[in-house]
Amino acid sequence: MSDSMRGRVAVIGAGVCKFGERVEADYSDLALEAFDEALTDATIEPEQIDAAWLGTYTPAYGWGVSGASLADALRLYGRPVVRVENYCATGMEALRGAAYAVAAGQCDIALALGVEKLKDRPARGLPRVGQHPVLAYGNSAPGLFALAANRYMHTFGIDRTPLAHVAVKNHANGARNAKAHMQREITIEQALNAPIIAEPFGLFDCCPVTDGAAAVIVCRPEIARELSSAEPVWIHGIGSSGTSARPQWEPGYDYVGFRATRQASLRAYEQAGINDPGNEIDVAEVHDCFTWTEITNYEDLGFAEKGSGWKLAVDGVTALDGDLPVNPSGGLKSFGHPIGASGLRMVAEITNQLRGRCGDRQVAGARRGLAHNVGGPGAVSCVTILGQEP
Repeated sequence: MSDSMRGRVAVIGAGVCKFGERVEADYSDLALEAFDEALTDATIEPEQIDAAWLGTYTPAYGWGVSGASLADALRLYGRPVVRVENYCATGMEALRGAAYAVAAGQCDIALALGVEKLKDRPARGLPRVGQHPVLAYGNSAPGLFALAANRYMHTFGIDRTPLAHVAVKNHANGARNAKAHMQREITIEQALNAPIIAEPFGLFDCCPVTDGAAAVIVCRPEIARELSSAEPVWIHGIGSSGTSARPQWEPGYDYVGFRATRQASLRAYEQAGINDPGNEIDVAEVHDCFTWTEITNYEDLGFAEKGSGWKLAVDGVTALDGDLPVNPSGGLKSFGHPIGASGLRMVAEITNQLRGRCGDRQVAGARRGLAHNVGGPGAVSCVTILGQEP
């Protein structure tokens, strides 16, 4: 295993644009909105950025094809700008590239920015490309995750009620977040009685299709300490893992969790020196593209034993005032999932939670946090650990 980057990379700037159906803004507008906020937060000038990583999953209308999309949008010319894509972990992979460059001494200051424009395109969402003409015919993200949710519910003997608890929690958190796409509270009854999208998922079990962008600026420790107005947060570890692009087609796949998340989290925990994540993590942003996904993430991240994660939601452990608050931002459930932006939005949320900047959704006493993506579904995962101290 490679050396930890703990103490070698500081987050000094985080910016998130307003997520939603942003018909008035194009790809570059969203990127610039997030970048300007991150730049102001970091108290630096654009000229000080040595390199940048752009996270975009699916290019549209000429934007997102290469790093040149970010260079044009932000006028970051004459330096390395690279586009990365890794399913739903795209944004966090951009951060991993920027953080590694700083840790290796190749950059003093680096930018990771993720952006996606999904609403005003012909498909109004993700295009279906590169799919098997028979085995993948007619499938969808809700349908694929619903297969796993049904297996989980059958295996561990639960109904849809725990899923509804996740939806209610995340909608309540999102209602407190001015940048979320969905800002409304719901009840358990509304979640359970909503129209079914793909059994067992009702309307409130699924995250929306959304436009959005998020940016994170990282730097070397010496620079973070020189910026008197900055409030640095420190990267303790980043773990990434990739498995088969179609794990659900493997004969031995059990459909009750994601191997990539387990592997990525173990790498991040090793770097951060974490042995008991359920007690050593104070706040987490996890990938809740569907309510069941959040539940299985509790287990794959080591917060609960396999088959018992649903109890954390039902018992209020992961609520804003619980012992381990999860998705205080409102999660993907309230923000939506513009693929390239989601991971960086999560890191921005954890950064601001550790700084105590989150107002009435602030997690009391948060000193170490976790951000997590899984995608594919289940093919890739990335986990980032951040702390107040180096």
